[in-house]
Amino acid sequence: MTTPYDWQYLPLLMQVLVALLLGVGMVTASWFVGRHRNSKVKLDAYECGIPATGDARGRFSVRFYLVAVLFILFDVEVVFMMPWAVTYRRLPALTGSRFFGFWEMLVYLGFVAVGLYYIVRKGILNWSQDKADL
Repeated sequence: MTTPYDWQYLPLLMQVLVALLLGVGMVTASWFVGRHRNSKVKLDAYECGIPATGDARGRFSVRFYLVAVLFILFDVEVVFMMPWAVTYRRLPALTGSRFFGFWEMLVYLGFVAVGLYYIVRKGILNWSQDKADL
């Protein structure tokens, strides 16, 4: 006798239900067992043992975001170098030329170097400059 196709998912359904019931049961039990006495000290923001000062919605310099975007950009460029590094020994067989993969990466790194030179010349990485220079 064969079982219907839907019955094969019964153990999975039971496991999901048990996990949900266990999670809801723990949250409900902690609500009943725990104390609910809110005070000013309990409701204050806590960060590293230092009392919070100022507004959490303070403004950041544009340089902060520029450096963050540049970090992501150069990080992605390094990710593009990884497949090349993994297949470097097999590139002559794939391309038919012994140094094609090497020169290809050299051109790529040249473009990256030109971009980095532009960033340094523009002064984006120099934090000591005045904000009005950008």
